[in-house]
Amino acid sequence: MPEGALSHIRVLDLSRVMAAPWCTQILADLGADVIKIERPGEGDDTRGWGPPFLEGGRDAGYFLACNRGKRSVTVDMGKAEGQAIIRQLAVTADVCVENFKVGALARFGLDAASLRALNPRLVYCSVTGFGQTGPRASQAAYDFAIQAMGGLMSITGERDDAPGGGPQKVGVPVVDLMTGMYATTGIVAALERRNITGVGETIDLAMLDVMSAFLSNQAMNWLMGGTTPSRQGNRHPNVQPQDVYACADGHFVLAVGNDGQFAKMAAAMGQPGWATDARFATNRGRVVNGDAMRAELTARFMAFSRADVTAMLEAAGVPCAPINSIPQVFDEAQLQHRNMLRRLPHATGEVPSVVSPLNFAESPLRFDRGPPTLGQHTAEVLGELGLDHAALAARGVV
Repeated sequence: MPEGALSHIRVLDLSRVMAAPWCTQILADLGADVIKIERPGEGDDTRGWGPPFLEGGRDAGYFLACNRGKRSVTVDMGKAEGQAIIRQLAVTADVCVENFKVGALARFGLDAASLRALNPRLVYCSVTGFGQTGPRASQAAYDFAIQAMGGLMSITGERDDAPGGGPQKVGVPVVDLMTGMYATTGIVAALERRNITGVGETIDLAMLDVMSAFLSNQAMNWLMGGTTPSRQGNRHPNVQPQDVYACADGHFVLAVGNDGQFAKMAAAMGQPGWATDARFATNRGRVVNGDAMRAELTARFMAFSRADVTAMLEAAGVPCAPINSIPQVFDEAQLQHRNMLRRLPHATGEVPSVVSPLNFAESPLRFDRGPPTLGQHTAEVLGELGLDHAALAARGVV
C-alpha cells in the first residue's frame, strides 16, 4: 500500500477535548504517527462525555469522533519522570500540539520555548480560547462560549419576532472543528517552510480569532454596509431564494444561486413570468422583495410532495435538498458510494467512524486504526524509547 502524505511525520499530541484533537486526527488520517499523551486512570475528558458509550468499553462517542488513528500513552506530567518522558518524545517529534491554559506547560518545562530549545525543528502549535496574549489570554473557553462571544449566535436562529425566535448555537461544535482545520493548515505550512529553512515554528491559534475569521460574508455585510447582521432564520441575507420551504408532507431547502437558476426554477414550477417580473428578475430585486417572493413560492410549493418537488427541481438543474435526519444522511446513496461511514478495528472489536472527506490518488489516507483505549500503546511507545514500562508504572509515572 502507498504510504500516507504525512507518514514521515511524528506528532506529540498533548491535547484533549475537541479543537486540537480534531487537528491531530486529521494529521493521523494523513499518515502521521500521532502519540496522544493522557492522564493515567482518567484520560481525555471526552472519554466520559456520554452516553452513548462504546459497547464493551468505557469510551464515549464524543471521544471516538476525534481520536482515530492515534496511539494512547498515559504519562503523569506532574511528575519529573513524566516530564522527562514527554521531553524525550519531543526530541524525536516533528510536531507538538497542545491546548492547555496559557502558562500551564511552562511550569513543567513543556512549553514551546523549552521543547524547541531541545528540538529546533519542532513545529509547536498552541490552541487556546483567546491566544497567548491579550486581556483574556488566561481565561478558559469552550466552543459554546466562543459561538456566543464571536457573534455566531447573533446570526443563527429564527428572528426575534418569529415563533421560536432567539439566539441559537450551531448543532455541532463548529468553532472547535474550524479551529482544528486552521491548526492543521498552519502545521502543514510550517512543515513545508521547515523543509526550506531547517527550522521549526511556534503557532499561536485562538478560537475567538478563528470565529471572527469565519464570520466571512456576514462580517463584510457590516463592514461594507454598516448594518448589524441579525438572525434571519434560514433565509440567506445576500442571495435569494435560499430558504426552507414547506410542501405538502414536509420541508425542503431551496438554494438558488443566480438569475439563471431562478429562471429554471420558475419554468419548472409553471410560472415562467416570475423570471421577467421586475421584482424578481435579479438577485438584488429578490433580496429587496423577499417577503413577496416567499409568499409566491410558499403557495406554489404546498401543492407538491417533498419527493416530487425536489425531483422536479433537480431535473431542472436547480439546487435543492430534503432536510435529512442524521440516519437519513447515512442512508444517502451518494455518501454510501463515497464510503464515508466505515468500521475500524478497535481493542473491543470494531467501531463505526465517519472518516475524512479527503481522497488522494497517490497517497491514500490511513483508516487502519480506530481510536485507542486509554494507555493502549504506553508499553509500546516506552519500549521504542528504551524505557522500562513496568518500573515506571510501579512508580505511578505512567
